[in-house]
Amino acid sequence: MTVIAGRYRLLDVLGQGGMGTVWRARDEALGRDVAVKEVRAPAGLSGTDEQRLYARLEREAWAAARITHRNVVTVYDVATEDGRPWIVMELVHGLTLSEALDAEGPMPPQRAALVGAEVLAALRAAHEAGVLHRDVKPGNVLLANDGRVVLTDFGIAAVEGTSPLTMTGELIGSPEFLAPERALGRTPGPASDLWSLGVLLYAAVEGGSPFRQDTPLATLRAVVDEELPPPRRAGALAPVIEGLLRKDPGDRLQAEVAERQLRLVGAGGSPRSGPVRSEPYGANGANGRASEAEQDGPAPRSAPPSPTPPLPLPVPAPAPRDPAPEGRSGRAVAVLATGVVLLLLAVGALAYALLRNQDGGGKGGAPVTSSPATGTPTTGSPTTATTTAPTPTRTTPSATTAPPVPTVLVYVRAVRGSYSGACPPAEDRAPAFAATLTVGRTPASVEYRWVTESGESSAEKGWRTLEFPAGGPQEKNVEHTELTYRADDTWHDRIRMEVRAPVEKSSNWVEFSVTCEQVTPTGGATHPSGSTTPTAAATPTPQP
Repeated sequence: MTVIAGRYRLLDVLGQGGMGTVWRARDEALGRDVAVKEVRAPAGLSGTDEQRLYARLEREAWAAARITHRNVVTVYDVATEDGRPWIVMELVHGLTLSEALDAEGPMPPQRAALVGAEVLAALRAAHEAGVLHRDVKPGNVLLANDGRVVLTDFGIAAVEGTSPLTMTGELIGSPEFLAPERALGRTPGPASDLWSLGVLLYAAVEGGSPFRQDTPLATLRAVVDEELPPPRRAGALAPVIEGLLRKDPGDRLQAEVAERQLRLVGAGGSPRSGPVRSEPYGANGANGRASEAEQDGPAPRSAPPSPTPPLPLPVPAPAPRDPAPEGRSGRAVAVLATGVVLLLLAVGALAYALLRNQDGGGKGGAPVTSSPATGTPTTGSPTTATTTAPTPTRTTPSATTAPPVPTVLVYVRAVRGSYSGACPPAEDRAPAFAATLTVGRTPASVEYRWVTESGESSAEKGWRTLEFPAGGPQEKNVEHTELTYRADDTWHDRIRMEVRAPVEKSSNWVEFSVTCEQVTPTGGATHPSGSTTPTAAATPTPQP
């Protein structure tokens, strides 16, 4: 296995992107697992530009290492190998926000606000240290198993200078999360990260980013020119999203104001600011910037959060004063009361007539109605039918929507990746592997199996089930020893774990080899050649 800087042993791949690969590695000096980012320069750079890029990335990684915050992934070291920087970071076990959204769908506004507040706290700590993130998106936000929300990849993913395009015309980063000023080639600032956070919040509650188009260039044009599609599911979060997604950086919500509003919404409150239009220049004063009191006033405690932003009620114009004597006012009140009574009587008569019609004109027993909950016929007296008649109600999503499917992550590492010696290999020396399965929530039942690329394996062919009980750990390990070999030959293969429930997932492939050395026992007989798969397979044992 590759060892970086004589210390970090690369074990398996955690993820890949346009700028490199993230490995799970073992810090052999401190005896702990870490994440190592292998950085690769984009194709087309000259040797001088490539070295300048690597030097810049190394400086930015060291700058990120200065940030000490619970919501920021910790950078431990920046090692140099093969003339390139390798960024050594804290290994965070959990799911990315993008994986959670893919599996569970849009978030409720209150939960999205809590996540956004933690991300914004991380951004504020970075900005105070002079570090811009420049690639805030759901794929760079980790929902850790310990409850933390962690922002990763500081100053690494976005490597362009003042232009969003490389020399080859290839777009770096995610154009749908790019701020307008960056799309126009202007120098980014802290407000650019706030724009990206606004897009992230929009995507979290609406199910997709607001400016995504069919091509990167069309997306950039929409970011610069198109109005923000009004959020439909954001509820009390809508003013914060719209305040962060103002085209002009100077008109966006200030970071501290936005964080206060996000925590207010996360606690069940509602910002007092009205709807904010996504315009290059707002309507509040010359530069369109609302005062802090307008942006972040206290919300009334008696007003519960509504699913949609409240609409202003029309205020009637004051009526002219009636010069008539007070007796006319009393008569008017009496006439109005009489009208109300007559109206109530008419409504009661209409309801009675409708019930009689449902009962076949009042003949033949009790009326038959349909239960709102079950849809099955029920009977009752006319009085019961009148009092239990279903009234129009709004159906909440929780009443009609099935529980979201738990998210599952799985990756496999080699405990022993190769064997050389007499065959069949002993279990304690044969290639062995460990799979780590992580679920988004408990309880959950995960159905899995081990498979090899060749199709020949000593693993059980059927599917097995690993239970995650309610309130228990969200991460478990499963071990497997592979006993397949080919006598008098070297067997090369790859193995992975497949999951079919509650969702379909596959881990990374891990290579292994078994070299069978020829052994001549007493009497001169030798092992027969050919592929051999033992019938007594090692049984994978789930480890808590």
